[in-house]
Amino acid sequence: MLLRSDRLIFPRLLLVTVNLFYGPFKQLAGILGLDESIVDQIGVEVRNKINREKFDNIKAEDKLLILPHCLRHPKCEAPLEPSGLQCKNCKKCVIGILKKKAEEIGYRVFIIPGSTFLKRIIKENKFKSVLGVACYQDLNMAMMKLSKFTPQGVPLLKDGCYKTKVDVSMVLEKMGIKKPRRIRLECGADQRWTSK
Repeated sequence: MLLRSDRLIFPRLLLVTVNLFYGPFKQLAGILGLDESIVDQIGVEVRNKINREKFDNIKAEDKLLILPHCLRHPKCEAPLEPSGLQCKNCKKCVIGILKKKAEEIGYRVFIIPGSTFLKRIIKENKFKSVLGVACYQDLNMAMMKLSKFTPQGVPLLKDGCYKTKVDVSMVLEKMGIKKPRRIRLECGADQRWTSK
């Protein structure tokens, strides 16, 4: 509740504590009958709050957008290459919309199936910041590893590694693109977006 109301006290101390006691906190959540992902949710939200201002001040050309391949349409025919999935913008899923908008403002976009690809991307690319989309656990772990790159993260609305969903508006807003009023988000629809 404190995260959502922007009244977070000592966020860096909270983040260090969550990182240090990550395993025990997850076990405690399980023992208490809570969803263990709450630990990852807190980690992602605190990192987002801590890094937001610095992230916003980095040029889009110095940022990466990392999308999970599980957002793709089940009949996606995009080939998998060493840098990840090569989207053909078939308009069957949200990946094409996000990729197009991100590249228009200068982001480099990668659609990856896992952390091995992320390691390769980090090694082979120069960047100052990263915006990632993933399930809470993967997102929290990636943001931990990428902490020196001022990460921002958007969690999936529906995870499970198949037919996943993300709030497209939230991803675009994190990129600094705001949508016009009264627009419906539909895959394949012609969307008109404006930059801040």
